Amino acid sequence: MDIIPFTGSYSSDDVQFLLKPVTMPDTPVHIKEALIQSGKKHYSQMLTHESLPPDDYLPLFYQAMALNQDRVAEHILLLAKGILARRPNGITLVSLARAGTPVGVLLKHVLKRFFNTQVEHYSISILRDVGIDQNALRFILRYHAPESLVFVDGWTGKGVIARQLASSLQAFAISDGIRIPAELYVLTDLSGSATFAATAEDYLIPSSILNATVSGLVSRSVYVSNDAGLDDFHGCHYYPHFEQHDLSSYFIDAILDRIKCIWQDSNPQPQNPVELDLQQLKTISRQFLQWIGEYYGITHHNYIKPGIGEATRVLLRREAQLLLLQDLDSETTRHLRWLAELKSVPIAVFTDLPYRAVALIKEIKL
Repeated sequence: MDIIPFTGSYSSDDVQFLLKPVTMPDTPVHIKEALIQSGKKHYSQMLTHESLPPDDYLPLFYQAMALNQDRVAEHILLLAKGILARRPNGITLVSLARAGTPVGVLLKHVLKRFFNTQVEHYSISILRDVGIDQNALRFILRYHAPESLVFVDGWTGKGVIARQLASSLQAFAISDGIRIPAELYVLTDLSGSATFAATAEDYLIPSSILNATVSGLVSRSVYVSNDAGLDDFHGCHYYPHFEQHDLSSYFIDAILDRIKCIWQDSNPQPQNPVELDLQQLKTISRQFLQWIGEYYGITHHNYIKPGIGEATRVLLRREAQLLLLQDLDSETTRHLRWLAELKSVPIAVFTDLPYRAVALIKEIKL
């Protein structure tokens, strides 16, 4: 399988996307939502074309950077240490496009600069119900040992992707006879479903505020099986016309600068990772989903999106019914309040919410 190197707007030293740039028709959000909920199309078969963030939304990204760039920097260092401890014989970073891509880029640079460890970084697609891109896995395994693979994402919400990863790799072991550790590494693990995370706190990761302009100018991944060749990777849409507004390198450089400062101040090692109570996190997640589903009469957990990152995705590219907040005045959810006001999405406050934010997807009467 010969591929043309594709790095999006990143450099070749940052990442290689194992995605196939494709042209996708624009599906407006309300039409996409109806097709998804009717079962006529899977979400991976459609794409709502992105627009540049409005001028009055962009400052919220810079405010998020000021608020949490140090925390992200600390957590990237913790994540790097955790990966090194678990992969002493070699590391191949495999970020899950697209929220995992900036995390993977940062880890690649941190491992080289501060831990003297050279690694390769690929970004591949994984889609709920569809699974991981097996052709991308086969490509990586041509050059790297299966036990070296480290799957990286930004966060967990309900743990759907972590479970999808496990089931996909189990199927891959049967189909290809190669076992790959089903281990997921994230900055924050809300659902207790990652192998390793720096924290379980629901905090604002600044890159979650934006879409393509902080992720190498690529869309989320898409997959239309009828249009894909046997050896094709999953697809993505590339936005070269956003180049003048691209903040992908800015985000990486800004966090790396903060990591350098933290490293120099920690003489020389950062703090050690904290062990999370995964069972407690799973219980909290399960109980919350049951309660909120019953409280609002929600028919499927797919319509419940817990955590700041997931809530942001809903307000950016889905039809939202309601935004739930722990604190109406919190700086960490200011961008969510901005998006909710823009889209006339009502807000409800629950001070005992286990997460800072939760978005509920509008159920369409079919």
